[in-house]
Amino acid sequence: MNLEDLRFARFKPLDDAIADWTTMVRNLVDLETEAHNGLRGQANKANWTGVNATVSRKFIGRTAEEFKDAHTQATSIKNILSDTRDELKEHQRALEAALDRALKKNLTVTSTAGGGFTVTMNIHPDRAAKGTTVPEHSESDVTLFRDEIQGILDRATQSDSSAATVLRALADQSRYGFSGAAYKDRDSADGAIKEADRLARLARQKPGDLSVKEFDELNAGLKKYADDELFAERFAAQLGAKGTLEFWAGVNDPHDGARLGHERVGQYGELQKNLSLTLATASQSDSQSMTDWKRDMTGLGSQPVGRPGGPMGFQVMSNLMRWGDFDDGFLKSYGSELIKTEKKITDNGGHAPLAWQRMGMDPFLNRTGTDSGSDPMTGFMKALSNSPDAATDFFSDPFVTKDEDHDFKREGPDGKEVKAGLSNFDYLFEERDWPQEQNSEGERSNTGRNAMALALEAATTGHPAGELPGPDTPAHNARQANLMKSLVSSIADDPERLTKHGYMSDSVGQIAAEYLPDITLATTDDTRGSAKNLFPIAEKRADLSHASVTRFLVSVGQNPEGFANVEVGQKAYMANLLDYHMNPDLPDDLRYPHSPEDTVKEIARRSGEVGGTIAVGRQEAVLGPASQADGDFEDAVAQKKNTWSGAIGTGVGVGVSFIATPVGGAVASGVAGTVSSVVLEHIFQQSEPDQLQEAGKSAGAIWEASTKSNVGISQLAAETAVKAHGAPYGDQALEWARIGTLDGFGDASVNVAQMADDLETEIQPG
Repeated sequence: MNLEDLRFARFKPLDDAIADWTTMVRNLVDLETEAHNGLRGQANKANWTGVNATVSRKFIGRTAEEFKDAHTQATSIKNILSDTRDELKEHQRALEAALDRALKKNLTVTSTAGGGFTVTMNIHPDRAAKGTTVPEHSESDVTLFRDEIQGILDRATQSDSSAATVLRALADQSRYGFSGAAYKDRDSADGAIKEADRLARLARQKPGDLSVKEFDELNAGLKKYADDELFAERFAAQLGAKGTLEFWAGVNDPHDGARLGHERVGQYGELQKNLSLTLATASQSDSQSMTDWKRDMTGLGSQPVGRPGGPMGFQVMSNLMRWGDFDDGFLKSYGSELIKTEKKITDNGGHAPLAWQRMGMDPFLNRTGTDSGSDPMTGFMKALSNSPDAATDFFSDPFVTKDEDHDFKREGPDGKEVKAGLSNFDYLFEERDWPQEQNSEGERSNTGRNAMALALEAATTGHPAGELPGPDTPAHNARQANLMKSLVSSIADDPERLTKHGYMSDSVGQIAAEYLPDITLATTDDTRGSAKNLFPIAEKRADLSHASVTRFLVSVGQNPEGFANVEVGQKAYMANLLDYHMNPDLPDDLRYPHSPEDTVKEIARRSGEVGGTIAVGRQEAVLGPASQADGDFEDAVAQKKNTWSGAIGTGVGVGVSFIATPVGGAVASGVAGTVSSVVLEHIFQQSEPDQLQEAGKSAGAIWEASTKSNVGISQLAAETAVKAHGAPYGDQALEWARIGTLDGFGDASVNVAQMADDLETEIQPG
């Protein structure tokens, strides 16, 4: 900014712009509130069905988020403009004061060509009017005023140019929507960009040149700014895709990073996490720089990093994807290229991916202590576990077609094996020979398969793994439901795909809990009647067979975590169903067209069958070859209290409109609860250590205890639901629930014997 620009700057247009943005912010506050409480709130309460259950609800949720981001971005722009204007006005006042003081020293400041200025004598004493005394000045005064004015202009230029840089960066973050980056003033936004530039310069150094102090600064900076959109985009763009790979590979190289590793290897895990979170934030940017970064990173995946024979790009980058929410588009293209490389190094899945097997001198690219990081599929699965849409697409995509060169066969319609194509799910869950891994203690590691289970949890449920569905979670779409069908069928066909890898059961159990409407409907064997009203499903139903569901539940029930997820989920689902169907205000077209007695009995019966089937799995785990302690199952149920209590869960089915009925004073705290909260509290109380009795030593004792527990819970749910809605048949409901549950356990016993007898160990008497 030159002298004339600042001296004669008119701030009225900028004042008007700030006033307009202030009005915009105020209006967007109202729009954001209306979008969240009105549009989104009504959408979550609406009874969506069909395509509306997924597309419309999801669109409305995203639209509401866009209003929130629009408000955030408008606020940031207003703050930056206001801060910049105030600074420029202050610089203008400082300039005017300096010019006045110079004039009092008989010095004048004039502009020169090219934007410069000079400080010269204003009136020569020889030419002063007669009797006029001209102020004196020295050469040092000239120098001081020149430096002062230049400093003012430099600071004004910095204010102006940095504001322009920050505003352009904000605008570039989102190509079609709004950025969620929030800044209180220009300095905070400008500081983030400058820090990104500084830290990127540190990361571009050779690992051997990076000092311990610089490492600490880099680690601390990434931790501080990992969620800052401007910082993350700038850091990743300045470092570049190749630079990112070379940095992490170099730091972990046993030769190049030896000196730094000796001092700071204990902090490598934290740096890995902070860098991953930063790159995830950066990947959400639509700027041209990040578009190039994502394209380059995908292209470098199959190339060695650093020296010849170094790790492949996929091996390095996948370890920087274990944390954070990466852009779906990037994950899709990255996953497609990773699969191409996997097919190449395994001859279309014909043998183990030996290129991903860590050998003696290979670097440890993962610093969490769980595995070496040599298999890129592990880190990529972790990334997918945080990105449901990308996970669904990835597992649904083809691995090989039936026309490609491979030996995979499946049973055809006539019972004969024929060459068949595989999806990515088929390959990873059923066929892949996962590389052998060890943790930092030298013990065998199952992190890869476990990460795959987490990714499947996200892919089938529509929300990140480890979370529960909320009011904004859309109903299951066709691809999710088909993936669920594939999972159930795969485990039913070969239960050891799960039981030999029990650590996956917590995720598979959570998946089952969120598909309880589909599972329960399958147990009715009703394809033409009114069971669909009793167990409503908002959009796409997973087409499951009764036999597959039975074998699947027995398998899941053999692991304490899997058992607990289904057990708690099923009881909450049953309680909500009773609450839903006992409500006299339920519209006729949604009502089960039978008597209250039939309604309670059928809900209790189907719940009893699910409970009885997983009880068989629990029984097998305790009394069969695995010899699992029965107390482990109760402990696992007790642990669910922190995640399920007060949670919305599946209601009566994800995407189905349901508002739980308050039940005053129902919970121990005396605070008003709901039918499901009463049931869950009872379950958790029964699983507390001081309530447990010694586990039974026989199949009969375990079965009897499970039956008695399920009867009591269903009776409590029915009684509470009936009272909540003021129905006149409270005592009768207790008997209906008892009969229904006993019938359900009887169904479970018969169906397991007929459909899954090979999954039970014959217990010899004595």
